[in-house]
Amino acid sequence: MSDPETYSAAGEVGQVRLRRTRMQRIWIDLKNAPPTALFGMTVIVIYAFTGIFAPWLAPHGQAEIFSQPYAPWGGEFLLGTDQIGRDIFSRLIYGARNTIGIALATTLISFVIGGGFGLMAAITQNWIDQVLSRFVDVLMAIPSLIFALMLLSIFGSNAWSLIFIIAVLDSTRVFRLTRAVSLNVVVMDYVEAAKLRGEKLGWIMRREILPNILPPLVAEFGLRFSFVFLSIAALSFLGVGIQPPTADWGSMVRENASLIQFAKYDLKGAMTPLVPAAAIALLTIAVNFVVDWFLHKTSGLKDEH
Repeated sequence: MSDPETYSAAGEVGQVRLRRTRMQRIWIDLKNAPPTALFGMTVIVIYAFTGIFAPWLAPHGQAEIFSQPYAPWGGEFLLGTDQIGRDIFSRLIYGARNTIGIALATTLISFVIGGGFGLMAAITQNWIDQVLSRFVDVLMAIPSLIFALMLLSIFGSNAWSLIFIIAVLDSTRVFRLTRAVSLNVVVMDYVEAAKLRGEKLGWIMRREILPNILPPLVAEFGLRFSFVFLSIAALSFLGVGIQPPTADWGSMVRENASLIQFAKYDLKGAMTPLVPAAAIALLTIAVNFVVDWFLHKTSGLKDEH
């Protein structure tokens, strides 16, 4: 075998061993994770599975209407029906896909916008940094929920408007965090060396700075997702978020809230609006459990026994 072929084979073997070592480290971390983190990851996996396979898991369509409004729990309708005869259980399953999917897309876009501009501001530290920082300060000075309500009333309450508006408003927080943690990295010698080599701004951001600020950004991603998730649910509860007939947990709480006053006649029926509210709370708690564990793990702190 020639030398180039030998080097190629050795490189492939090294890559395989590196991937195997990484998988082993991930497995060890998961085995040593606290019960709260395992609970959170289990809930997130269940929600993700439900959202992906919603059309196959739901017994009925999310907008399918039956002739029996406010049907009781049990029988054909596990959680009853709403005021116009739609199956609550089916809409709850579809709500996982719609609510979580939109919240995840919104969070990803906010990190692309805020993270990109935050890195650019930290590297340049000139008039671009000043313009971006002052613009972000102006946006953050306005209450985000009120600003979102105003913009949605102007541009319309559709899914694309909701995603873009919430992403832009939430990207201000991502910008501030990214810029703050990047300022400690851009002064390092290897970043200065990359600048002297003539590397482009995008290359420095992607190869030199981003890998060194990932732990706080990943933790922030989990927290931002929780806030975005709750914001979308709140806007849907107010009637300007995800619009019917699309199933959404926030709008499901609003549509069935009147059932609570009939608790002394039908306790199960009165609990109907609490089911999507509990689904929102459970996912928020699960994400925070995982984020807390990740922050503790990446901080370098060790548990004392």
